[in-house]
Amino acid sequence: MIQETELVLLPSEAANNNLIQIRAAEILKLSPGSISELKILKRSIDARGKQVVYRIKVAVYLNEKPAPEIYSVNYPNVKDKKPVLIIGAGPAGLFAALRCIELGLKPIILERGKDVKQRRRDLAAINKEGVINPESNYCFGEGGAGTYSDGKLYTRSNKRGDIQYVLKTLVAHGATPDILIDARPHIGTNKLPQIIVSIRESILNAGAEVIFDCKVDEFIIQSGSIRGVKTSSGATFTAENIILATGHSARDIYRILQKQNILVEAKPFALGVRIEHPQEIIDRAQYHCSVRDPYLPPSSYSFVEQIDNRGVFSFCMCPGGIIAPCATDFKEIVVNGWSPSKRNNPYANSGTVVQINLEDVPQSIKNPFAMLEFQAAVEEKAYYAGGGNLVAPAQRMIDFVEGRLSSDLPGNSYLPGTKSADLKTVLPHLVYNRLKNALPLFGKKMKGYYTNEALLVGVESRTSSPVRIPRDKVTFQHPQVKGLFPCAEGAGYAGGIVSAAIDGMNCAEAVIKAL
Repeated sequence: MIQETELVLLPSEAANNNLIQIRAAEILKLSPGSISELKILKRSIDARGKQVVYRIKVAVYLNEKPAPEIYSVNYPNVKDKKPVLIIGAGPAGLFAALRCIELGLKPIILERGKDVKQRRRDLAAINKEGVINPESNYCFGEGGAGTYSDGKLYTRSNKRGDIQYVLKTLVAHGATPDILIDARPHIGTNKLPQIIVSIRESILNAGAEVIFDCKVDEFIIQSGSIRGVKTSSGATFTAENIILATGHSARDIYRILQKQNILVEAKPFALGVRIEHPQEIIDRAQYHCSVRDPYLPPSSYSFVEQIDNRGVFSFCMCPGGIIAPCATDFKEIVVNGWSPSKRNNPYANSGTVVQINLEDVPQSIKNPFAMLEFQAAVEEKAYYAGGGNLVAPAQRMIDFVEGRLSSDLPGNSYLPGTKSADLKTVLPHLVYNRLKNALPLFGKKMKGYYTNEALLVGVESRTSSPVRIPRDKVTFQHPQVKGLFPCAEGAGYAGGIVSAAIDGMNCAEAVIKAL
């Protein structure tokens, strides 16, 4: 017999499995000894009241035990099966490959960047020396942008596919089972690379292929159908189906498509800054305390306001996190954030951005790259405002709102360094004005948020792709090119690890239907 109930527990109680069982027995009017096993189904923090509590949904087993959870990594061998090219080894590409294998197809992944181990050296050069490798950085390389920028797994993409399938696949490859029950699951940048390696090993063990340092330069198209690709090394790969999962920063791919008269379109995106506070400020405000309970994780926040008919919102919030330099080319500044699994750094940061619509950039009606060029121009301004070498322009929060250049900057997590700058000269007018009006309103929602201890670092610009590669809603194929399946963030159809993974699997299933 199985009974379910929800418990409301203090943080210290939620950390005690024996006490959880006792509380469940009390609610269900059972003897604790009659419970064969207790399984946690869902777990979340409720900080709405003065006393912060955990809400835990549990399944109580009486006179029986749950079937053991088996997270399988046994995939069929597809060495001699029909090939499918997958361009990009981010979450969309990797999960597309796993699904192809399950469906009896042989994926061949072409990744322009390096494997996760080799990639670390290029990230060290970015952080310590300000040196960018355009093919291997925080955005390009095995695992995609998510590998070294956090591994947050929270998504609202319930209608797109099976979220639990994605999470269980990650657990099968080494992620903690906690991601299956936490309301906002998170892996951490320190743990995600090894999980990515394990996924690659599953792909290779199934007889598929993963090829690094392999940049696509041209699509081979005959009579309106895809036939393969040519790469910068001179190699040619042939296949009748290609899943294009290159991520939101592969600007050259958009240019290649246009050069070959393959339709691409301008797309809205969001742009702003990354805002960093001392973590203790966020904890005090969200947990209503002077010192955070040791049984509670570092706290987070989420804000949204409508300013002049446009959304201003926080996203990708990183408690105990670090601001990362995510430029993919020379003479640009792009910032993002990440947290290790323990989220134990002294700062909290979050992207805080303004929606940019097509009407804000009138050229986008005729020029599919107008939004991309708008994005790139802001990133270049940020580069020169910082003075080069990936130093980022920054300003204290109240100074930003009141129009003052900060006389000094607080300590912060951005390793290449920050320089005091007037961000009004960097950000587009429509972004600057809306941020300036939104931040005091955010401060009214959370005590302590609006403070000069907070630092605005520019610019957070790679929130999503500013270009869309169109596809049919049913077949997932490009309307002009049979066998070309635009996929996930780089095509403008997903955002974040889980939604990108789901879109990759959906594209794999579309391939098998097309065959």
